[in-house]
Amino acid sequence: MTDPRLDTLPKLLLHNAARWPDRPAMREKEFGIWNVYTWADYRDRVREIALGLAALGVRRGEVVALLGRNRPNWVWGELAAHALGCMSLGIYEDVLPVEAGYLVGYAEAAVIFCEDEEQVDKILQLGTAASSLRWIVYHDDRGMRKYGDPRLVSWAELVRRGKELDRAERDRFEREVAAGRGSDVAILCTTSGTTSNPKLAMLQHEPFLRHIRAYLEVDPRGPDDEYVSILPLPWIMEQVYTVAMPLLCGIRANFPESAETAMRDLREIGPTHLLLAPRVWEQTAADIRARILDAGPLTRRLFDWAVRVGTAAVERGDRDRLADLLVFGALRDRLGFARVKSAATGGAALGPDTFKFFLAMGVPLRQLYGQTELSGAYTLQVHDELDTDSSGVPFPDTEVRIEDPDENGVGEIVTRHAGMFKGYFKNEEATREALTPDGWMRTGDAGYFDAKGRLVVIDRVKDIARTSTGIRFSPQFIENKLKFSPYIGEAVVLGNRRPFVTAILCIRYSMVSKWAESRRIGFTTYQNLAANRQVVDLLASEVEKVNASLPEGQRIRRFVVLYKELDPDDGEVTRTRKVRRSVIDERYAAIIEAMYAGRDRVHVDTVVTFEDGRTGRIEADLEIRDTSARTTFAQAA
Repeated sequence: MTDPRLDTLPKLLLHNAARWPDRPAMREKEFGIWNVYTWADYRDRVREIALGLAALGVRRGEVVALLGRNRPNWVWGELAAHALGCMSLGIYEDVLPVEAGYLVGYAEAAVIFCEDEEQVDKILQLGTAASSLRWIVYHDDRGMRKYGDPRLVSWAELVRRGKELDRAERDRFEREVAAGRGSDVAILCTTSGTTSNPKLAMLQHEPFLRHIRAYLEVDPRGPDDEYVSILPLPWIMEQVYTVAMPLLCGIRANFPESAETAMRDLREIGPTHLLLAPRVWEQTAADIRARILDAGPLTRRLFDWAVRVGTAAVERGDRDRLADLLVFGALRDRLGFARVKSAATGGAALGPDTFKFFLAMGVPLRQLYGQTELSGAYTLQVHDELDTDSSGVPFPDTEVRIEDPDENGVGEIVTRHAGMFKGYFKNEEATREALTPDGWMRTGDAGYFDAKGRLVVIDRVKDIARTSTGIRFSPQFIENKLKFSPYIGEAVVLGNRRPFVTAILCIRYSMVSKWAESRRIGFTTYQNLAANRQVVDLLASEVEKVNASLPEGQRIRRFVVLYKELDPDDGEVTRTRKVRRSVIDERYAAIIEAMYAGRDRVHVDTVVTFEDGRTGRIEADLEIRDTSARTTFAQAA
C-alpha cells in the first residue's frame, strides 16, 4: 500500500536512503570506470546542492534550469530544486543559444546548472534575455578561469556553501523537504514544439508519481533491474524512467560516459529494461546491416536467412529456435540486449518492419504512447502479442476516447487520468485550448480503437492529408515505411491538396557511405554522396519497395534526395526529431514546386547552420526522380 506521506520526489529519496542506504541507486561511467552511488550517496549529494542553493538565496516557487548531458549531477540538481520547493526546467544540451534564451527568459529561471564551458557560453551570450538569472552553476571547471561574470559559481563552491549551511542548521534540509506538498509543481517539461516555441507543461509531484505507479502495474520492475539513461533528460519519458521510476521501485539508473560510448556502455551493464526513441531503433537496425555488409558472403546469407525465417515466425506468433541459436542469440549479446525483459519505443511511430526485425531478434519490444501533458506514456502494448500497428491498451488509471469519429471510427484521441498536467506555465489560453470543460486532454492526434480495444495512432490530426483527387493518406505512416530502409535516414512525405504524393528523402550517411565504398564510388562529403546518380538509383529502388506495399493512390510518384540532413539547429525537426512540416513547406518550397511542375532538376542556393552555430552556403543541382507509380499515373491520365 502506498504511503500518502511520500507525496513528493524528495520525500521518496529520503525514504529510500533510510531504508536502503548501502544499496546502489545509480552508476556513472567516467574515464572508463563505473562509479557507484548508493541511496545514501544520492541523498547526501542532493542535500549539499539543495542547501548550497538555499545559501545562494534561492526561494521556494522559483525556477531552476538544467542544461547538459545525462549525468547523476543533473538528477541531483533537479531533486535539490524540488527539495527547496522550486520547479525544475530541463533544457536539451544541443540547443542553440536563442532556444535556451527563450526558455530561460520565459520561465524567468533564477538559477541554471550548466555542464561545462560550452553550455556556459550559450548562457553568457544571452544578455538581457537571461536577466532573471542570478546564478550560473557550472560543473566542469576546465576553461572557466577566463570568465569574470559575477553570476558564475562552481559546483565545488556550491557544495562548500551547502555543507556550511548544513553545519549551521542540521535539520534544514529535512525541514525543506517536509514543507513540500504533493500538489506543488515539480517539473516544467517542454512540449515538442512542432509548430512554435515549446510550451511548458506543469507537472505536480503527487499526480506525476501516481500515474507512474499505474505504469509500474502494467510493466513491473524492481531493485534488481537495470536501466541505461540514453535519451535526453528533458524529455518526459526520460524523466519518468531515470528520475521518478528509480525513486518508486528502486531500479538502478546507469549513465554512459558519452553519447559516442553509449551503446558500448550499454553492453557492459546488460540492462533489463530499455527505452529508446524510434530513430535509435532505426539507426541500430541500420548499423547492424552496415556491419553485415562488411562480412563475408556466407555470413551475409546466414543473416538474411535468419531475418527472413525469424520474421515469418514472429508473424505466426512464434520464435525460430534455429535462427536464434545461429544468429540472433549472439547478436543480442553483442548489442547488450541479452538480459532485456522489457523494451519500449515512443515519441513517434516505429515502422512495422523495424518492429518485426527486433521481435525476430528476441528483443521484447513494445510501442507506448503518450504526451508530455499526460505525464508521458499511458498506453502500452501487451506482452507476447504481435502488434505492429497499435500502441496497445490504456493503463488502469487512464480513460481514452475518440472524439468526432468518421465512418471508419477515426477521430481525435482525447484522454484523461489523475496524473495529468496542471496546465501550461504562464499560458492560460493554451491550457483552455488543450483541455475540455470536463478535464479531458485534446491530444491533437488522430486514431481509433481496433477490434481488440487497442489504440491505433495514425498521425497528427492537422497532418492527415488528402490529395486534390480526394485520396486520404497519412504522411507519417508512409515516412515510417521509408525509414525502415537502411539507406533512408529521414523522409518527408508531401501531397496534401496536390494531385499526387511526393517525398523529400535524406540518406542515412553511415550506411550509404559503406555501400558506396564497397562499390568503389568516390565521394568527399554528404552533399557529394547524396547527389551521386547511383545513390539516387539506390533510393529509387527502396521507394519502389515501399510503393509496392501501398494502395495505388498513396504511392510516391516523384522524389528528391536532399543535400543535407534535417537538422534541429535549422528548425526543420524538433530536438526529439519530429518533423516541423510548416518549416519544410516554407524552406523547400522551390524544390516542392519543381516536383509538382514536372521538372527533372532544381537548383538550390541556401544557407545552413552548423553545430557550432556558424552558417555556410550550399549550392547544388538536385535530380528529381520519377517512380514507376508516376509512369502508371501518367499513362492513366
